Amino acid sequence: MYRHIPNLITIARLILTVVFFLLLHVHDQTNFQRQMWIAFGVFCVAVWSDVLDGYLARTWKVESAFGRVVDPFVDKILICGAFIFFSSNDFVDVAEKLFPADVTSAATITGVVPWMAVVLIGREFLITSIRGLAESRGIDFRADWAGKIKMFTQSIAIGAILVDLATIDRVRWMHVTRDVAIYTTLIVTILSMTTYIVRARKLLRDD
Repeated sequence: MYRHIPNLITIARLILTVVFFLLLHVHDQTNFQRQMWIAFGVFCVAVWSDVLDGYLARTWKVESAFGRVVDPFVDKILICGAFIFFSSNDFVDVAEKLFPADVTSAATITGVVPWMAVVLIGREFLITSIRGLAESRGIDFRADWAGKIKMFTQSIAIGAILVDLATIDRVRWMHVTRDVAIYTTLIVTILSMTTYIVRARKLLRDD
């Protein structure tokens, strides 16, 4: 029975991802702050569940094809989906009534603009394509240290955005932290993509 626990955790994380997106989408002026805090909590649980299921699968030596496919899929949906929401105008109508200063676009509320979401999604498409090509030739192409650091910085950035939204931009250091986290994750995302490309070239050339 225990061999199925990591996969069950992955499925639970997929459900949490759906709940997370609903919290980001369904809100109004009266419950905005509360739902951003709840979304932050749900996101934290989802991220830690990713760490837990991977740890259990490796410790119990029960890694499966299901986990290798679905686990990274859920991670990508959670992270890329969050950045898509943050780059949209979904928050503007409510935030115009709540946030101080000039609120004219999603970028002034979340710090995320569409091209940032494109960078993250483009990276995932490229790496997924490279991984598919490598594994079709029998080459193991699992996530390396750069991919793990990328996931960590992206999670920090999303958490910082949610806290900044929940505090209605009233905590100045949180606002600055949010922006630093966003640009840090963009840089790390690009660098991690570069390391995968170099690694893929070497593996495929040797093959």
